[in-house]
Amino acid sequence: MATTISLGNDPIKKGVLNDALVTYINALKPDFAKIPDDRKAQLDKITAFIQQQVNTGEPVQLTYICTHNSRRSHFGQIWAATAAVYYGVPNVKTFSGGTEVSAFNERAVAACSRAGFVIKKVSEGPNALYEVQYASDTEPIKAFSKKYDDATNPQRDFCAVMTCSQADAACPIVRGATTRVATPYDDPKAFDGKPEETAKYDERCKQIATETLYVFSKVKIKA
Repeated sequence: MATTISLGNDPIKKGVLNDALVTYINALKPDFAKIPDDRKAQLDKITAFIQQQVNTGEPVQLTYICTHNSRRSHFGQIWAATAAVYYGVPNVKTFSGGTEVSAFNERAVAACSRAGFVIKKVSEGPNALYEVQYASDTEPIKAFSKKYDDATNPQRDFCAVMTCSQADAACPIVRGATTRVATPYDDPKAFDGKPEETAKYDERCKQIATETLYVFSKVKIKA
C-alpha cells in the first residue's frame, strides 16, 4: 500500500512513499524542536545551499561523507533523497562516499529496512551492491561503498556533508564542493556485537533522519 505525499495543494512535486516510511517520518517531525540550536546552525547551512540551488533552478547535489562509507554517510544519502520527495523539493540528487572504501554495513542495511525502506541485495562480495527503494516513482539508490571523489559522485557544484569527525578532520577541503558542512554523528560501529547493537543503529538512523528532514522542511518551494 502506498501513500501520496505532497505540499498541500502544491502540484510542483510529489512522490509516493510506502506507508511504513510515512509513519516513521510523521513520528519524527515533533522532534525537530528538540534539535539543539548550535546543531541547527550547521544544518541551516545545508538548507541555505539547497534553497540557493532551488531558487536558481540548478540541481541540488548533496554528498554525505564519512570514513568508510559504510554507515552514517549512507543514512544521510538515503534520508536526504527521501526528505526531498516528502517535502516536494525538486531536482535533488544525493550521494555518499568515504575517505576509504569498505562496504555498506549489513547492520546499517538492517536499520534502514526497519525504518521502512525496501532494500534488495543485487550483488555479492566484500563490497556488495544494494538497491534502496524509497518511493515508487523513483529509481532506487544504488548503495555501495566508494571514495567521496569516485567517478559516480559529483565533481563540482555540490554540498559536502561531513557525517563523522574523523572524515571532517581528514578532509578540511573537499575539492569541487560549493559548500562544506560538518554534522558529525556518533558511530554505531562502537556497539557491533554488543546487546545494544540494534538499538544504537536504530538510534543513529533516527537522528540522521530527523535532522535531514528538518533541513528539507525549511526549504521554500515557489508555487
